[in-house]
Amino acid sequence: MKNFIFLLIIALLNSCISNKDILVVGHRGAMGHVLENTIESVQKAIELNVDGIEIDVFKSKTGELVVYHDPFLSRLTNSNAFIEQISLDSIKKVQLIGGYFIPTLKEIVDIIPEKIFLNIELKGQDTAFETNKIITNYLNTYNFPASKFIISSFRWNELKKIRSINKVIPIAILVDSLYKIDDAIKLAKQINAVALNPNKEFITKEIVNKIQSNNIKVYPYTINTPKNIRRVRSMGVDAIITDYPERIKR
Repeated sequence: MKNFIFLLIIALLNSCISNKDILVVGHRGAMGHVLENTIESVQKAIELNVDGIEIDVFKSKTGELVVYHDPFLSRLTNSNAFIEQISLDSIKKVQLIGGYFIPTLKEIVDIIPEKIFLNIELKGQDTAFETNKIITNYLNTYNFPASKFIISSFRWNELKKIRSINKVIPIAILVDSLYKIDDAIKLAKQINAVALNPNKEFITKEIVNKIQSNNIKVYPYTINTPKNIRRVRSMGVDAIITDYPERIKR
């Protein structure tokens, strides 16, 4: 009986450790429930009590930042247009699957509650300066803290541009390969990034420890199944990016 109680206490302690301070980030809103990167998907993520919401941005032909994941519109619409080559007016006329529409970055920022941060992934070219302009306006006009935002990208040059013009905004470096981890850690130190966002497929406890030992947080993507949720939690990651925020128990 004593052994059973001891093992139960250890299990509870381990559970508490795995649950400690973990952040839940809704991927493209809550795309497991509502079409990705739409106002409605972001609203669903808010309903599910996320800590943060991740979205993607491209710059339209007329210069505005719009929230969409792919360079071409064909996957989610009946248009084959290249999103960077059409105007905002044209983008606003495009209807997505399910009757949704493509929002601007400003439209998304306007609906994010105070307690939730927004992870803006720079998907397109030349998105750094306009993103910084929009963020800076919100910081100055509404007195938002810089921690309200995180800027991430696979386009590391865009992250360097962000840091060159904004010394305080949090940055996360997206990493899609095990072989890029060392370079990503090196870059994180150069630009004072707060986190690495690695693909779940290659991370291990050793890799998480290596990143965190450099005072860098680990926000892996995209963690959806109970098995993968348990696996990455056991590694001690700092956040989980997921299509299904309600599956991350806290």
